[in-house]
Amino acid sequence: MSRHTQPPVYRPALLTDVTDGVATLTVHNPAKRNAMTPQMWREVPAALERLAADPAVRVLVLTGWGETFCAGADIGALRDGGEEARGLAVTAEEALAAFPLPTLAAVRGHCVGGGCQLAAACDLRFAAEGALFGVTPAKLGIVYAASSTRRLVSLVGPATAKYLLFSGELIDAGRALRTGLVDEVHPAGELDARVRRFARLLASRSLLTQAAAKEFADGAADGAPAPERVAYWERRARESGEAAEGVAAFLQRRDPVFTWRITSR
Repeated sequence: MSRHTQPPVYRPALLTDVTDGVATLTVHNPAKRNAMTPQMWREVPAALERLAADPAVRVLVLTGWGETFCAGADIGALRDGGEEARGLAVTAEEALAAFPLPTLAAVRGHCVGGGCQLAAACDLRFAAEGALFGVTPAKLGIVYAASSTRRLVSLVGPATAKYLLFSGELIDAGRALRTGLVDEVHPAGELDARVRRFARLLASRSLLTQAAAKEFADGAADGAPAPERVAYWERRARESGEAAEGVAAFLQRRDPVFTWRITSR
């Protein structure tokens, strides 16, 4: 069963669809290669909040309309109110990074500037052959946000992060894969099918495991998780029955049915 909301195709917007536990959030601004307008940046946190609250959603896929992921921020908006636009982008990025469910960016074509910022905020990134990635503030004289810089460094390491930030040059999908910016690269005609299969696989796994792993992994740069958060997840595990279901399903040679859902943190 699919629920799809789509405005007229001429209007820049974020499109949402929920099918079989997988929510797809699509950046839609084809007249400008899916560049993000200030209003689109503003819509990201609210859209994510709605999807996180939907009990049917288990996984989020972020992608772009057509053959481009996102060419970044609308340059006109940077000219007219650059500081505000950059602040909106960071707020959207942080909201995506904090999304409590697994997130996967499906990238075709250009993934540049603010587009790369959004992709980096996802848990995983799958790309089509021919995709191009770039972080371009040096071309505009913009100071890249400290939080965005740290996130990029955590993905690709200091040397590649400096290459991208210092030069503003684009790198291809092969180099993005080698440096850790993306996790898988597929022929363009196979990307959609691979993303669907993997997203449904994620939706079938234990959300308890995923949510705990996401929190622990994302906090790793700041040191070991706080003892109270470790205790929180241990308590959730004891109360959930997830492990009992997983072991029973394994012994009975059937697919497990994991029922734990996020209610509060």
